[in-house]
Amino acid sequence: MTDPGGMAGAPGAAATARTAIVTVDDDPGVSRAVARDLRRRYGQSHRIVRAESAETALDALKELKLRGDLVAVILADYRMPQMNGVEFLERAMDVYPGARRVLLTAYADTEAAIEAINVVDLDHYLLKPWDPPEEKLYPVVDALLETWLASDYRPVPETKLVGHRWSARSSEVREFLARNQVPYRWYSSDEPEGRRLLAAAGADGLTLPVVITADGEVLVEPADAELAGRVGLATTPSKDFYDLIVIGGGPAGLGAAVYGASEGLRTVLMERTATGGQAGQSSRIENYLGFPDGVSGGQLTARARLQATKFGAEVLTARDVVGLEVNGSARGVRFADGSRVDAHAVILATGVSYRQLAAPGVEELTGRGVFYGSTLTEAATCAGQDVFIVGGANSAGQAAVYLSKHARSVTLLVRGPSLENSMSYYLIQQIAGIPSILVRTCTDVVAAGGDDHLESLTLRDSAAGTTQTVRAQLLFVFIGAAPLTDWLDGVVARDERGFVLAGPDLVADGRRPSGWEPDRAPYHLETSVPGVFVAGDARAESAKRVASAVGEGAMAVMLVHRYLEKT
Repeated sequence: MTDPGGMAGAPGAAATARTAIVTVDDDPGVSRAVARDLRRRYGQSHRIVRAESAETALDALKELKLRGDLVAVILADYRMPQMNGVEFLERAMDVYPGARRVLLTAYADTEAAIEAINVVDLDHYLLKPWDPPEEKLYPVVDALLETWLASDYRPVPETKLVGHRWSARSSEVREFLARNQVPYRWYSSDEPEGRRLLAAAGADGLTLPVVITADGEVLVEPADAELAGRVGLATTPSKDFYDLIVIGGGPAGLGAAVYGASEGLRTVLMERTATGGQAGQSSRIENYLGFPDGVSGGQLTARARLQATKFGAEVLTARDVVGLEVNGSARGVRFADGSRVDAHAVILATGVSYRQLAAPGVEELTGRGVFYGSTLTEAATCAGQDVFIVGGANSAGQAAVYLSKHARSVTLLVRGPSLENSMSYYLIQQIAGIPSILVRTCTDVVAAGGDDHLESLTLRDSAAGTTQTVRAQLLFVFIGAAPLTDWLDGVVARDERGFVLAGPDLVADGRRPSGWEPDRAPYHLETSVPGVFVAGDARAESAKRVASAVGEGAMAVMLVHRYLEKT
């Protein structure tokens, strides 16, 4: 049995009318009493949802989730048949991980309640009876509502994005908002609601995309920096000088920011697009330590960014660093807009980007059916489609597994003769077990065709020496890594492919790097510029794995401390 209870406004005024408080108790009398007391205090501001069994409560939570409703607090009785309160709260966390959790217990169950604090991160346990509620119930719920409103699960007004399905810039803006964890709703300019929004914003007939912020501000075809500033992302450093500048917000950069800030260094992380890097775009990382069921790149990135800011690191978005300068003991970075900021030390964690597919027609159709690592934002458009993926490494395999849940078929186009030399064994096994995924080895894309969007691909079988043209509307490209280090040319030593040399690689011939002044060899992750370190995929001969990148970020901070002690 569920009781939707009341809706509308009272204490905790910042909550919306759709925010729910859920209570479950298998004793009908107690269940009604809990709901009655909650409704008396919170019924004007929250929906009170009552259930008399754990299974019914889980169904109610799933229904609320499908409707897009928010749940702030869940109160569950400990002694319920089939599923006790702790087991129920553990499953409820999968649906609403941010909801505050309360266990209703008898005096004899307090030991179980204390154990539940570790099992389900319990916020409070409440002894029955709680009379009078003004003293024993309401102060607890008031505090939990305040905590929930201050958390990352509080209701956030949505940004609206109106664009064309086959507009490259519309696709880029969707990707930018999604990767930066900015809640938004997409409207096609071809659909009635999209046209109504454009008319209401006075933007009908203007260049797309059009962004309408949560505050109602209209942005027409905004650049990333303008968009970031308008949707609440930090873009400007608060200081002129820091202890540590981290350039790049992938796993290595986030790891460096977490360890730098947590160890007392005034730390700023600068990212030109969105934190997470290539790993942040991964639909599923299943071999990362501590996540036996896997974790999406977005989830891992969001937690790491929150952790960095919790320790006091500044995280700047849409800041394009174009130069590195040495000014005595200071190390400075210059931005594309001409401004600059200095620090005692710098960690380069710029990562890599996917190499561009060099085939006629591909560049013109990028963002209009051809995408580089955009599987998460484009997954919904794959329903019923025959999707093609170029690449044979883990990123391509993860994308194939993820998109197979949406697409009619997924064809993995691999240049080499097999996947064994480039993809992890667990992914190869997964792909082999999914009937809708076809792996075509020894295959190259030699052309892409279409008018305003991708319509066909020309494939070459290098083993057979034949070509074939196939119908295609979506192509995702994952063909290797190019380091984002051109801006370091002439300042920091790099190898012939552009990867940054560091530590032992700089002194392989027994000599110190040209221009090296300190009376010591470079530290392990130190570049040819003293006080400038490199971590993650941008480093020459790096492992190109998330765990190793995070580890290098942490190690780089340790070496920064050593450098600062010597200067």
